[in-house]
Amino acid sequence: MAENSQIERIVRWDVFVRSLAYAREVHWSDMTEAAAQFVILRIETESGAAGAAEVVVKPTWVGATAASLVATLREVFEPLARQTGLSGPGQLRGALESIPGNTVAKALIDNACWDWEAARQGQPLWRLWKGRSEVELSWAITRQAPDAMAREAAAMVQAHGFRTLKIKGGQGLHLDRASLAAVRRALGDATRLYVDANGAYPFEEAADYVRAMAQEGVEVVEDPSPLSPDGAFQALQRDAGLPLLVDFGMTSTRDARLFLERGAGILSAKPGRFGLSDAQAMRDLAARARAGTVAGLMGESAMGTWSGLQFAATLPAGSLPAELSWFLAMREQYVGHVPAIVDGMVALPDTPSVAELVDWESMKDFKVPS
Repeated sequence: MAENSQIERIVRWDVFVRSLAYAREVHWSDMTEAAAQFVILRIETESGAAGAAEVVVKPTWVGATAASLVATLREVFEPLARQTGLSGPGQLRGALESIPGNTVAKALIDNACWDWEAARQGQPLWRLWKGRSEVELSWAITRQAPDAMAREAAAMVQAHGFRTLKIKGGQGLHLDRASLAAVRRALGDATRLYVDANGAYPFEEAADYVRAMAQEGVEVVEDPSPLSPDGAFQALQRDAGLPLLVDFGMTSTRDARLFLERGAGILSAKPGRFGLSDAQAMRDLAARARAGTVAGLMGESAMGTWSGLQFAATLPAGSLPAELSWFLAMREQYVGHVPAIVDGMVALPDTPSVAELVDWESMKDFKVPS
């Protein structure tokens, strides 16, 4: 998309911090939490166009706390963005790259700029990018006892019609197999399953783990161990018999390219981790390598889900369903229009920007003082 050369001044830069409680305690691979915490950015330019985005803040996921990210935005990126102005996402993203690191801050700003672009163009990104109007979603079953995972799987399939489930592994091979077997007993063979071990096992055990998961009928294995784009990974993917989904070992588009050169089967491109610009670049790299892309889970609220779905709508037919349903785990939201998942599908709205969906009145008490 060509960017308008007219640079607009940024007249408002508002940052909010808000937590959303879960319906139950969630056991991730690296933490247990009762709520998810988000930093939200809203940018408005002199024309009146406004865009907004969120990022989840878990230090082991993004290398930042809410306080550290707020400080980085205030002290580093807000002055740079105000000085640079905004004519399009690519223009400002290029300016941000003058600062090394800070992936999560750049992703937040990048996504807000894309949302601003949608507002300025008067069309949602999925239309501007010629994406689909409906997107299929999957649901992630987090770590619990096998019977509890099976009950949750059955309940979520019944309530929302999910046809694909992501099963969180890493509880030990015996429990991982038991969890998959319990879910399969509860659902039968109609539901596709894949497993994410979150890098829990030593690399020396990865090949055996992948073979064991294949015996349980999964279609893809994500991060069976910590992965690096090297010859050992290439051999593992060559001999695995299943596509390996690369997530945490990929921290940039450069890593994406290196993993693809080593034969990676699928990349987890997360707008909430990398930003929409880099997620699109990863998608395009994967397509050229004849590999797959999934819009990966980053613990999004309904707001982040609407943003990520713009990208998911552009993925090729046959991709894994988008992992953008985690908002269902939360008791409340700060958007007025929450995605409705029917038969595993969600219809994308024609509202131009995600910022227009946010209940900003309810956010006033969560605004960070300038």
